[in-house]
Amino acid sequence: MIAQAPAPQKMSLEEFLQWLDEDTHAEWVNGEVLLMSPISGEHQGVSEFLLVVISAFVRHNKVGEVRYEPFQMRLASSSRSPDILFVSYTNLHRLKETYLDGAADLVVEVISPESRARDRGDKFYEYEEAGVREYWLIDPERKQAEFYQMAEDGIYRTALAGSQGVYHSKVLEGLWLKVEWLWQHPKPTVIDVLREWGVLS
Repeated sequence: MIAQAPAPQKMSLEEFLQWLDEDTHAEWVNGEVLLMSPISGEHQGVSEFLLVVISAFVRHNKVGEVRYEPFQMRLASSSRSPDILFVSYTNLHRLKETYLDGAADLVVEVISPESRARDRGDKFYEYEEAGVREYWLIDPERKQAEFYQMAEDGIYRTALAGSQGVYHSKVLEGLWLKVEWLWQHPKPTVIDVLREWGVLS
């Protein structure tokens, strides 16, 4: 459920970005402010694992910048706060102090029960229309991962879906994940993953 808390009913995107602070987890859609519910420990664990390994890859290869929720991604009719987003060096001009002005190259959303329809519905089509080149949907409760890559026609195609398998990123060339890592307790350490990638011996 979207959390119920005092917030202006309507505001412009500029007003929203000025009103928002780092302790408020919210999104803006067509002039309305949506306040987000707290996340579960499982959600946080998966998010943290992906953030750490993606950030390590990006820094090692010097290919761009990573940001994470509640950092805003400003699109045509919405301002979303993905769990993780990656911006390539080519698009770093879009990166502002408190938000990304336009589409990220890669977006990761870790699904909560209350966000399942939104992440697979509204956000899916918003990200596709905006030109997010790669979209990961990770559902810890169902232990299911879906990876979408944008085709030349501007439409998302499923690259991998399921609870197992190995996914190779297109945007972050050379990054791959064993989907089973996401469900492990404890999760692999970043050192374990870097060794799997051959970055460390």
